[in-house]
Amino acid sequence: MTELSIRTEIKGCGLPVRGADIDTDRIIPARYLLTVTFDGLGDHAFEDDRSGGQHPFDQAQYKGAKILLVNENFGCGSSREHAPQALTRWGIDAFVGESFAEIFFGNCVALGLPCATVSAADIVRLQDAVEADPTQELMLDVAAQTISYKEGTIQCTIPVGPREQFISGTWDALGQLMDAGTAIDATAAKLPYAKSFQST
Repeated sequence: MTELSIRTEIKGCGLPVRGADIDTDRIIPARYLLTVTFDGLGDHAFEDDRSGGQHPFDQAQYKGAKILLVNENFGCGSSREHAPQALTRWGIDAFVGESFAEIFFGNCVALGLPCATVSAADIVRLQDAVEADPTQELMLDVAAQTISYKEGTIQCTIPVGPREQFISGTWDALGQLMDAGTAIDATAAKLPYAKSFQST
C-alpha cells in the first residue's frame, strides 16, 4: 500500500459551518449531478447557500482550510457521492462534527476522508475557537482519536473499522487493486476462461 493512502494525521486550518441537518442537496445542488466527472464540483460546493456572499466558504479567513467543523446529522438526505467529492475538491481533507448521516459517512471513507464525532458542546467549542482565530492549525489524529487546537485537545470518535482502514491504507480500494497487479495477473493466467479471452 502506498504511503499516500495512509491517513493517520490531518493538519490544517478549520472551517466552521453551523447548523443541524445540512443535507447533500445544500452541499452540492442537484443540477450538478449531471456531470460526467467530478471535476470542477468544488467550485459549486454550497453554491445556493453562498448566493448572499456571507457563507464561510466565501470568507477569506477560511481560504485553504482543511478540516470542516459541522453540527448534527451532517450530509443527510440523498446518497449522492457528489457531496463529499465537492467538499474534498474544494479542499477539505477531514470532518469533525456532532454526527454524520450514514451514507455520507461511508462515501467519505471510500474517498479517504475521516469523519470524527465529538459531543455537541465540544463542536461548538471548536467552532467558536476557529471563528475567534481562523489562522490556528488543527490536527486530527486518527489513531489517537483526538482533535487538537490552540486551546487544547478534545477526544473524538472514529469507528474501529474505518479507523483501521485509514491507518492501514485499506480504505483505498483502487490503490489496493493497483498494488495487487502482479497477483491479479498470476491468478488470471490460471483461469481457463481468462486465457481464452486473452487469445481472442
